[in-house]
Amino acid sequence: MKKAGSVILTLALIFSLLLTGCSDGSNVSNNEGKTGDKYKLGILAPAVTHGWVAAVAYHAEARAKELSDEIEYQIYTSSNAEEMTTQLDDLMTWGADAIVAFPQWEGMEVPIQRAIDEGIKVVNFDIEINADGVYRVSGDNYGIGVAGAEYIVDKIGTEGNVVILEVPTSGSVSELRKKGFLDKVEEIAPNLNLLTYATKFTREDGLKDFADILTSNPKIDAVFSMDDETSIGVLQAINEAGRTDIKVLTGCGGMQEYFKLMPEYENIWLESALYSPAMVKDAIDVALKLLKGEKAEEVTIIPTTVVDRTNYQDYLDPNSPY
Repeated sequence: MKKAGSVILTLALIFSLLLTGCSDGSNVSNNEGKTGDKYKLGILAPAVTHGWVAAVAYHAEARAKELSDEIEYQIYTSSNAEEMTTQLDDLMTWGADAIVAFPQWEGMEVPIQRAIDEGIKVVNFDIEINADGVYRVSGDNYGIGVAGAEYIVDKIGTEGNVVILEVPTSGSVSELRKKGFLDKVEEIAPNLNLLTYATKFTREDGLKDFADILTSNPKIDAVFSMDDETSIGVLQAINEAGRTDIKVLTGCGGMQEYFKLMPEYENIWLESALYSPAMVKDAIDVALKLLKGEKAEEVTIIPTTVVDRTNYQDYLDPNSPY
């Protein structure tokens, strides 16, 4: 558990060192050298509470710097919808031409719609919200659920006890992944016994919640987890309980630490649906395309890839911050 905290703290420190121009704890970055012929781009991201989120902010900053000849930018991080709303207002006052937002919390629909109505191009990253005129770049959350169902059925067959670990607080991400999973199970293995529990996208919650799940369920064949960090906590709970009945544990995200665990387990298949935080670069590119008056797809879905011990080496990246 100490290792988990140190990883996130290290990522947060690296990210903070990369960013310049901090005015307070929430306005984490703005670039220098403003000129009148540059587009103004605002980036709204959650505060660093998860390695994947830290990597999103890292890649957003990297892409913004690469485009510094064309844009001036400000990056804000926030801990809740109220704080992100205030930061969005600040970007509007600053004169943002476009905003790339990663609105992880409910309640962002109204402020984002207000920005769009003011003529600002808004590109959501990852999260689907109900706002007219918003663009979105995301991984294939529904497809991740489909891939998880196919993988589990391939490994355990069409009968057995499968735990679904959903994360209601993540909004459309969890909803779509769960829907894809359930739809595919209904199609290919309707006799599976599905048990649904709520958790969060952290290894600490994965450990705590799955320890309780193991106590109340003496026989589990597979676990549909929606996140690599959660899965690492689940794996620790399985090991500490000495359970040998679980044959499959899925994940999602592209976490290098989780990839490296895959070959260490012969009796349990560890799977991850690749969901790279570098996709935020595509969201920034869509925003710039719109500012230039070019056409862009309203929704850009980046396909996922299944990673397990048979191919994990192809996805190891020593430069990845996640």
